[in-house]
Amino acid sequence: MQMGARTAVSSAVTKVQLLGRNRERSRAELKDGIANFYDKSSGLWESIWGEHMHHGYYEEQPQSLEEHKAAQVAMIDKSLEWAGVGVDAASTPKTGVDVGCGIGGSSRHIARKWGTKMQGITLSPKQCARANELAAEAGLADKCSFQVADALEQPFEDNSFDLIWSMESGEHMPLKQQFVGELARVCAPGGRVLIVTWCHRDLEEGEESLKPKEQRLLAAINKAYYLPKWCSVADYVTYCQEAGLTDVRRDDWTDKIQYFWPAVIKSSLSGRGIRGLVRAGPGIIRGALAMLLMVRGFKLNLVKFGLITARKPDDREAEPEPVLSPLSSSRMPY
Repeated sequence: MQMGARTAVSSAVTKVQLLGRNRERSRAELKDGIANFYDKSSGLWESIWGEHMHHGYYEEQPQSLEEHKAAQVAMIDKSLEWAGVGVDAASTPKTGVDVGCGIGGSSRHIARKWGTKMQGITLSPKQCARANELAAEAGLADKCSFQVADALEQPFEDNSFDLIWSMESGEHMPLKQQFVGELARVCAPGGRVLIVTWCHRDLEEGEESLKPKEQRLLAAINKAYYLPKWCSVADYVTYCQEAGLTDVRRDDWTDKIQYFWPAVIKSSLSGRGIRGLVRAGPGIIRGALAMLLMVRGFKLNLVKFGLITARKPDDREAEPEPVLSPLSSSRMPY
């Protein structure tokens, strides 16, 4: 990281303690804030990064923005493959829901891939309108539809979807246990839940909470991105098991996304990025500055990029199975 960026990080971090003292936002404030944030920022994001609003999956350092965009598509495919979705006819979903759909990039990709009929939900009216517009332009209006809805109170019947897809939306959920319960509720028996999300590190043996310094850093990130309290991947595993899901597996791909945030920071400093930030207003500028705090969180081994998948059993009385977790160190090599 260059000296100027280092100075900016230090300046931002000096404000963390004050930010951490602010009261937590209510659920209503979070909903309004998230909707407004994405209403204002999604157009700028699409103009630079395209239809996918999530991290890329990297096996080597990319050399261009187009390679970063390809890595975002790879993130979808690699996540599905890891979860065992589409590996054979039985695991190929006929129906799916995209929870926190952004402008619908994942839904359209999955619909093209398998012909899956996808429905998406977002809190942002502008994201919803753009997602439906892009689906129509792609000739996928019969396969993809999007609506404004709350992921904690989804407007779907029980047992509706073969695939429950949540790509980087769980971090926005103030009641994460209820969130997982809703994912389980709308999942069809035999269907698959896949959550890809920002988490904090697992607590070590004997720890009851994160260190105060870590909590203050996350509080500053929360203020910029309208996030509630974070949880760990281990917490998600527990929530899945409590929701009656089985075949629960987890992984840590923090080392697979290492090139993403530096690239987003670089794109925000381009002429187009700076002009777009000025037009979007102070809230979005604050979000752009908070990217430096995200990088710091990864460097401190505090912020994790977690994957959790589970199956809804045909027999709701099935005994939970052991959680499989690969042994890996995922310290970010910035």
